[in-house]
Amino acid sequence: MGLSARLLHFEAIDSTNAEAHRLAKEGERGPLWIIADLQSQGRGRLGRHWVSEPGNFYATFVFTLAGSALVASQIGFVAGLAIRDTALALLPRGAGPIMIKWPNDVQLAGAKFAGILPETVAQSADGRITVALGIGLNIAQAPEGTPYPVTSLMRHGAKATPRECLDVLDRSLSHWLAVWCEGKGFTDIRATWLSHAAGIGQEFTAVINQNEVRGRFADLGDDGAMILALADGSLKPIHSGEVRRA
Repeated sequence: MGLSARLLHFEAIDSTNAEAHRLAKEGERGPLWIIADLQSQGRGRLGRHWVSEPGNFYATFVFTLAGSALVASQIGFVAGLAIRDTALALLPRGAGPIMIKWPNDVQLAGAKFAGILPETVAQSADGRITVALGIGLNIAQAPEGTPYPVTSLMRHGAKATPRECLDVLDRSLSHWLAVWCEGKGFTDIRATWLSHAAGIGQEFTAVINQNEVRGRFADLGDDGAMILALADGSLKPIHSGEVRRA
């Protein structure tokens, strides 16, 4: 089977998401996969640098949807489920639990192996939104010196090339995008995501504008917010900022 979208491949590039921004300015609306063997300026959440080691998977999926900014904010959770299924397909049985960490990391046996960076790259007058869904996945190598545990699929017995990973991810993402149905199926996405969420029911501390908020991870909002149940019984949606286990 072929891919569900066109494919643009680079041996090296600054960033696949940056290329998506450039192409969107020229009128590209997808569906399109942009993949690179190496990135010199890979980006993660909050502007962090994404270390791009040889043999890993670096890609951006560009597509256009009919919906609001609220709907677009749900895409990262769709991608998390697709990445989890991709890892399950590539790993041997019993490799370890695969959990999704709010908002955009996927972990294997408690260590990060994948990250997600969704960005809006264009919006038309009729309200259609073009999204660049950046995905980085450690297949062969994991960076050293990170402030949190990281791993790669090969460390847990996977034997796959980036192209083989793309083939599996493309099918999985197509499946979950169909379930999501531009937001109409987010109830199912949220329920499945929560069943694989790291830290659900546990205490977290969120740092918002230099202020700390502590609460129990209780739910996921319609806009993808982490819902914390505070000590006074109120619910606090967390949309961005640093979040850590309390």
